Amino acid sequence: MVDNRYATALVIGSVLSLLATVYLSVAVGTQHWYQYSCPPVKREGSNASELREEFFNGEFDEKTYSETMFRLNGTLGLWWRCILVPSQSHWFKEPDPKMETQCVSFTLPQQFRPKYKYPGIHNNEEDLLRTYLWRCQFLLPLVSLALVFLGGLVGVCACLCRSFTPTLGVGVLHLLAGLCTLGTVCCFLAGVDLLQQYSPPPEGVEGSLGWSLYLALISFPLQMMAAALFLWAARSHRKNYTRMTAYRVA
Repeated sequence: MVDNRYATALVIGSVLSLLATVYLSVAVGTQHWYQYSCPPVKREGSNASELREEFFNGEFDEKTYSETMFRLNGTLGLWWRCILVPSQSHWFKEPDPKMETQCVSFTLPQQFRPKYKYPGIHNNEEDLLRTYLWRCQFLLPLVSLALVFLGGLVGVCACLCRSFTPTLGVGVLHLLAGLCTLGTVCCFLAGVDLLQQYSPPPEGVEGSLGWSLYLALISFPLQMMAAALFLWAARSHRKNYTRMTAYRVA
């Protein structure tokens, strides 16, 4: 028999875990982690067609795509890099074309390519810190989602077995998932800051955090609260069960 307090804690923790998983999944799959905005004058002066062609079909180079994002209001995510370009018209050239966002994904080999202290020059010293920060920001959210999924499986098995003991493991898994989510955000912000130190944006170009990053930030406290509820319910139930057993023996 499970006390109503423990059952309520499990339900609330499950809802928080589900919300955190949805938020983190959306954050990982979208590109609005960091965004650049440049003055309209610079956008008009740049050759958007050439920059777009180089951005999508040119050789993968961190300095090249970063400079293109600076000049074309780019956005950066964990899996995507995007730019804002005029929509193509097949019939005539519009004087004030409609702007649209076009994206290209980072391939798996690109995610694990080394980073250099001076982007664009591949024969210089490798920047191990930025290299591993980039790899961690790619791997940690996947680990976080996997831990939450594993915790859900453990919870389902606990319900089927009518056992409260595995709830402690569910809480620990959510705690580790929350730490991985926080690590993702920290690695991303540190990587962007280091990149801008080596390759600063041009004057007038401003960078800001996007809503995808805020979704990941929101998922962190949700996972931690879910972990706290699961751990509290497991520990309190165990204490109560021990007291009841001792009372019956006495």
